[in-house]
Amino acid sequence: MNLDIARTGGGTATVTGGPQKAPPASAPPPRPAPEAGGLVPALQRRLGRGKSIPFGRLLGPLLIIAAWWAASAAGWLDPRKLSSPTSVLYSAQDLWTSGRLQDSVQTSLSRALLGLLIGVAAGVVLALASGLSRIGDAFVDGTLQVKRSIPNLALLPLLILWLGIGETMKVVVIALGVLVSVYINTHAALVSIDARYVELAEAQGLSRWQFLRKVVLPAALPGFFTGLRLAVTAAWLGLIVVEQINATSGIGYMMFQAQQYAQSGIILVGLVLYGTFGFASDALVRLVEGRVLSWRRTITA
Repeated sequence: MNLDIARTGGGTATVTGGPQKAPPASAPPPRPAPEAGGLVPALQRRLGRGKSIPFGRLLGPLLIIAAWWAASAAGWLDPRKLSSPTSVLYSAQDLWTSGRLQDSVQTSLSRALLGLLIGVAAGVVLALASGLSRIGDAFVDGTLQVKRSIPNLALLPLLILWLGIGETMKVVVIALGVLVSVYINTHAALVSIDARYVELAEAQGLSRWQFLRKVVLPAALPGFFTGLRLAVTAAWLGLIVVEQINATSGIGYMMFQAQQYAQSGIILVGLVLYGTFGFASDALVRLVEGRVLSWRRTITA
């Protein structure tokens, strides 16, 4: 039998190469090594949120629709005030056949998307200027904190005076709501970067561009996506507001016209469209966030 004897740094001899003895029966089993996120899988199952439910976020809305359908079928709801889901479907079919639904949806989506793009771009630029520079912070942050406390509804008279009641005013109102949401969350993520990362980057001799790309961008992305989710909601809220004010097209205008003739079915079609677009856009942002931030291991993973 061949035995290899080696001495460790403390002078203790260890024997390798021979038959190994089994650990005593009373010895505890070895603990599994933590994964990349720092959580042991067994502990994550016991203390975490549990397994994800496929299409789980649809359960709440579906439950509300089922309750609405049951209450309408039981005659508990006055159809003059709240139409049944069946009536809403018939109203949507009539709007689709006439072409009004497609035109309204196309107009509303173009307004919301344009305002969202402008607001996100402006919010990111201002957050970078304020979060990475004391001079930028002095000029930008105070102004936007004041804007955050002023609702867009309060700005409407002034914006109408400046821009009229056309498409420009509607897009600007949406963009302002989006800008604040993106700025606040992205700026908070930037100023919360650990100072030790800055010291490490300086010790490694990183240039300004390398520091932004390798340290600032990854650290700010979670805050940016949080702001983006809020911005998408703000875009739809702003769209609802501007389409109720002297609009001649869009989902909000369609709902306003239906209100004049007490057509609750069409009003509910508009509400369902707003809710569907809001839910779908939030789900899309979540999907992109999961792909971009796949390096993170969180309790929801």
